[in-house]
Amino acid sequence: MNFTVNNVISIVREASEIMTGNTFSVTQKDGFANIVTSSDLDIQKFLERELGKLAPGSGFLCEENGEHTYGDSGLVWVIDPIDGTANFSRGIPDCCISVALLVSGELHMGVVYSPFKNQLYYAEKGAGAFLNGERISVSRRSFEDGILCTAMSLYDKRYAELCSKIIFDAYMKCNDVRRFGSCAMELCYLAAGQCDLFFEYRVQAWDYSAAYLILTEAGGCLTGGKGEELKCDSPVMLVGANNSENHSILLDMVRRHCNG
Repeated sequence: MNFTVNNVISIVREASEIMTGNTFSVTQKDGFANIVTSSDLDIQKFLERELGKLAPGSGFLCEENGEHTYGDSGLVWVIDPIDGTANFSRGIPDCCISVALLVSGELHMGVVYSPFKNQLYYAEKGAGAFLNGERISVSRRSFEDGILCTAMSLYDKRYAELCSKIIFDAYMKCNDVRRFGSCAMELCYLAAGQCDLFFEYRVQAWDYSAAYLILTEAGGCLTGGKGEELKCDSPVMLVGANNSENHSILLDMVRRHCNG
């Protein structure tokens, strides 16, 4: 490759100017729980164009319009133009642009940028994780002192009761629970040591891929609901923690409800 993560960051920052513009329209994709804004569509179009110029022949896995192309270079960009669209549409700052790069199926770069909070998280494989240029790492808190970031299966509420049981079990053993409304942001908060545990029942690849690399480069753990390695190509249950011990505790809780 003849480009660096800084080239990707520049493109993401430029795309964020669309996000911080004053006007946008909102359309329902599948009821009130799942919406898209004109900014989502415009940012995705911009990122596909500019990242395509940066890496000719690359493929794309994107949230909007179900786009999934493989290209012919072995490079695939995994893009969420706005993760936390509901937050964005309401003026809540926990929302971001998320871009990951897969090279022959393996994560190589991840960039998560929240322009309203001025938080730029990024990582390259084997080179550590950073927030606004400063290296970050997960916390050393115990499970009992940990804060869990989670959600209630918003897009399929049939699983809300199952999620609530897992969350209740974790809540009774950890410090507290948070729900910020953006998977990518929550995983980055975990990477930066601001929270310590993560569970969500079903998450799309574009929601977690970039933050997955950032989290693991910061020393954290993230797997599927059975403890399996993530492939960044399909929806999956996510279980994450600041260390392997806490991850094992949370994973056991998930397995007890999902596989019992």
